[in-house]
Amino acid sequence: MYEEEIKIPKDRIAVLIGEKGSTRKLLEERTSTKLQIDSKEGDIRISGEDNLNIFITKNIIKAIGRGFNPSIAIRLLSEDTYFELISLVDFAGKSKKKMDRLKSRVIGTRGKCRSTIERMTNTNIVIYGKTISIIGKDSDVGLAKRALEMILQGSQHGNAYRYIQEQKQRQESLI
Repeated sequence: MYEEEIKIPKDRIAVLIGEKGSTRKLLEERTSTKLQIDSKEGDIRISGEDNLNIFITKNIIKAIGRGFNPSIAIRLLSEDTYFELISLVDFAGKSKKKMDRLKSRVIGTRGKCRSTIERMTNTNIVIYGKTISIIGKDSDVGLAKRALEMILQGSQHGNAYRYIQEQKQRQESLI
């Protein structure tokens, strides 16, 4: 029997459990694991017979904790789907003002920047707290991460979009 523990924000516990425990049950059934949830502290204990299933479950719970809808996070059950986390603290330091400005740059006017990168890379992106999370196929997640890092480092949005286009074209020419 293997066990892992993870902590997620308390306001995401209800999402993890789901209506009448539906998300929790689905996750336990699909991964052959058992979840013990402390909703007061935000602690989750994952136990099961297979260490790989526990690792996958932990990633799904982490994704839900970072703001993803469970229906998107459950895609992590697929072998070729990945989860990536970017810490805004690495770019903004402790400055709340800088953190807010960087979040605004990544989101864009009416969500345009985030949705453009999602569309171009076929990924899902969530900005929550002090993190940006990405779910998608391996190479797509890498492209989205690099484009987001460019924007966080001050590049113009157009340069980040152009980078994605160039990399996509390069990948297509190799096929």
